[in-house]
Amino acid sequence: MAHTLKILDIEKVTHDVKKFTFEKPKGYEFEPGQATEVAIDKDGWRGKKRPFTFTSLNEDEHLEFVIKIYPEHDGVTEQIGKLETGDSFIIDDAWGTIQYDGEGVFLAGGAGVTPFIAILRDLHKNGEIGDNKLIFSNKTENDIILQEEFSKILGDNFINVITDEKPDGNHIFLDGFIDKEFLESQIDDFKQPFYICGPQPFNNAMMKYLKELGANPDALVFEE
Repeated sequence: MAHTLKILDIEKVTHDVKKFTFEKPKGYEFEPGQATEVAIDKDGWRGKKRPFTFTSLNEDEHLEFVIKIYPEHDGVTEQIGKLETGDSFIIDDAWGTIQYDGEGVFLAGGAGVTPFIAILRDLHKNGEIGDNKLIFSNKTENDIILQEEFSKILGDNFINVITDEKPDGNHIFLDGFIDKEFLESQIDDFKQPFYICGPQPFNNAMMKYLKELGANPDALVFEE
């Protein structure tokens, strides 16, 4: 069922990421990590749907997306980047993407962190964050989405990997790429669940390294 919902607030998260807060239909429900198909309520764009993950929690008063804008793609996210308060999204019902399956390691590349936001917020809110770990790869420190919030939720279990610049020396910043040796140095237990989301080459590489290190394919939950 499609819902046309007014945008109530737009907030800048990073230089190319925005948070959109918008109306929530009565009775609309979803689980942390779930997504929906989204279109822009403007002529020429209503039929162009894209999947986005909710970053709000089911019990919140409003719905929320955190969306990376790609102006160079000349497509839906470029148009979303031009939206203003009072414009509208068209969303469908929620459907499953990544579901939490127990304490483990979250591996995210860039905007691939978005399905993890609601999951980690929900665990934190319920006092169940435990020993979950987020290893987050970005090109530069300025690209890190919700850096402050993840630091607060996860403490030393929030590890940033920066690929295109030397980080500032803070102990949670490591420079380079996430490879097999890196995973081996950061993770003690390869039998725990792993949650993977990023660009397809990132997902493929993480799956390959983790399997080689003895991770159980059934415990690898990843976003297509």
